[in-house]
Amino acid sequence: MTKLVTIFGGSGFVGRYIARRLAKEGWRIRVAVRNPNEAMFVRPYGSVGQVEPVFCNVRDDASVASVLNGADAVVNCVGVLTEAGKNTFTAVQADGAERIARMAAAAGVARMVHISAIGADAASESEYSRTKAAGEAGALAHMPNAMILRPSVIFGNEDEFFNRFAAMAGMGPILPIVGADSRFQPVYVDDVAAAAVMGVEGKAVGVYELGGPDVQTMRELMHTTLGVVQRRSLVMNIPFWIAKIMATGFKVAQVCSLGIIKAPFTKDQIANLRNDNVVAEGAQGFDALGIRPAAMGAILPDYLWRFRPSGQYAEIKNSAKNLRNS
Repeated sequence: MTKLVTIFGGSGFVGRYIARRLAKEGWRIRVAVRNPNEAMFVRPYGSVGQVEPVFCNVRDDASVASVLNGADAVVNCVGVLTEAGKNTFTAVQADGAERIARMAAAAGVARMVHISAIGADAASESEYSRTKAAGEAGALAHMPNAMILRPSVIFGNEDEFFNRFAAMAGMGPILPIVGADSRFQPVYVDDVAAAAVMGVEGKAVGVYELGGPDVQTMRELMHTTLGVVQRRSLVMNIPFWIAKIMATGFKVAQVCSLGIIKAPFTKDQIANLRNDNVVAEGAQGFDALGIRPAAMGAILPDYLWRFRPSGQYAEIKNSAKNLRNS
């Protein structure tokens, strides 16, 4: 009989890649999300009825229990980068993760994969990182054989990192950033999905920190992005103390505008940017899983081309220039 997996946040950035891979492996998949009607795009990942979006609120015991009924494995991809209403860091990343693990254990689910993040630390200055650590602890308390994945910044077609800065590069001659000297180890989303599948299928347990082959500072990442989108901008670092003042102003503007004005960054994100976001020395990673991660240079041009001045015609124009010069 085909096995069943419930993926919380299965229509999100990482979750959809995990769902696609598991569908190819023959799993039946419940994609547990807040808005099933907005997740219908996952259904073609498998045959008719193989992948089904279902409603779930991770803040509610009964809701979580209902989507775990009969499941053989569970994947938790739910997380928030900024708080909104009842979806606070604590409610989603700490309490939500613990609830999923507790309900999974009660339902007799055999395996769990929990997506955390590099930098998860109960003593962190960032509430995001503290609640990520709390979520890991909650998951392991009820599912001690769970697989915990801690990726660095994740890139891919739908990412909110490179897409965001590539778009900003086209808005003016200056590209402002915070934490220019902080190091990152970007990891391709489908490589994270491949690792998660190994956990679902019982091929790996424990904590894994996932980073790609490239380690660059934030400033270097911006220059890499500018090179891909073929734009020239001055990368300007905003000192942390100024960024904190700006974040306060952005928060006031967002509250006063009832959310119409979106804060480009928050104090909590600034706290995270003070620290490197790379795989710790001695940590288990892709090598332990037998996965060779993709480099940024092999992936970024495939989806950032649309931010080039000539878009899809950039390569044709460059070829034409070479012909004229030859």
